[in-house]
This record gives sequence, structure tokens and C-alpha cells, in this order.
Amino acid sequence: MSKQHLYCFPGLGASSKIFEYISLPEDEFEIHLLEWKMPLSLNESIQEYATRICDEIKHENPILMGVSFGGMIVQEMSKIIPTERVIIVSSIKSHHELPNRLKVIRDTRAYKLFPAKIAENLEEYTKYFFGDFLKKRAELYKMYLSVRNADYMKWAIYNVLHWKQEAPSENIIHIQGTDDHVFPHKHIKDFIPVEKGTHAMILMKAKTISQIIRNHLT
Repeated sequence: MSKQHLYCFPGLGASSKIFEYISLPEDEFEIHLLEWKMPLSLNESIQEYATRICDEIKHENPILMGVSFGGMIVQEMSKIIPTERVIIVSSIKSHHELPNRLKVIRDTRAYKLFPAKIAENLEEYTKYFFGDFLKKRAELYKMYLSVRNADYMKWAIYNVLHWKQEAPSENIIHIQGTDDHVFPHKHIKDFIPVEKGTHAMILMKAKTISQIIRNHLT
């Protein structure tokens, strides 16, 4: 029996360490960890960026899994390369699932008012996207959110808010926490709920998420 190749892409500003508690049968799955690249410029499109991440995929018809903004990236990747399945965690499937709070930030361009030296003040900048994770688990936050480049953060926040996807990708598995305050489930359709799961549940609910993945892929 050949193994399924699962490529995992982290959330905004995070490293692939966030997947360290995901556990799948080693005789069935081989996990490959992807990391953020720096955008070539603030004007690089999300599609162009996803094309560069696709260069890291070394197997045909992989399973792609992305968390939060990483979930948007893997959906864009699935438009470029053939995939077996796409799994998104703590994410959205189209711009219609973006919560009203973030739409207001987008439409008023309030994101332009965030501190210029984002990389030096990452905790203050990303609290808008991580909420309870920042307040309750500050040390974990510092450990797993490792990308502190100012241009990257500006580029990422802009592309989260301005993602143009109209309809969900095909063949997608959407896992969403019921206590996610970044992308509240009340705005989202067709997802697998994780009770008490927050936006950081890839760490806190890894056992549950691993079981959901096994149930849907084996």
C-alpha cells in the first residue's frame, strides 16, 4: 500500500511547528511541512505566491492542508496543481465567509493604520487575528509565530482581507472550531465542527483534528 503525501502549510506568521501534535498512521501517511517564503514584493498576488509554494511539492496528487491564511494559500495551490484532497483548518472557503469585523477593517482601510514596525511589535499587530491565543497562551504564541518580517506581515494581512475567491474549492474538507473568534463559524457553511475549538486549535485540539483527518482520508 502506497502512502498518501500530506503537505501542511501554517497560518499567518506561524512556523510549521504548529503541526507537531498532528498524528497520523505512519504506514498510511507521510507528512511534509511547508514554511512561509518572503513575498517578492508587496504587490505579489496570492496566486503568484501560491505558484512559488507549489515548487516545494515533490509528489503527484498530494493532500494539501492549511491553517487560517495558510488555508487560503493551499486552496490557491489546488488551482495550480492536481490534488487528492484539500483540508483547511480554522480558515474560510471564500471571501463571503470573512466576518463583518474584518470586512470593516478592509473597507475602511484601517489595516493601514497598524504600526509601521510590525516585526518589532508583532504581538500588538496580530492580536486582531489570534485573540484568545495571545491573551491566554503568550509563551506558545511567541514560540509558534516566528515570521517577524514587516513586509511579509503587511502583505499577508492585505491578502487575507482582499482574497477574491467567490465559491468554495471542490473536494475540500473544512475543519472549524466552534469558539474561533477570528473566523466565527456562524459565517461559515459546510464544515466539520470541533467543539470548544479556538483559532489555535491545531495545537490545542490536535488529537481531535488528527482523528477527523483519518476518518475522512482512510
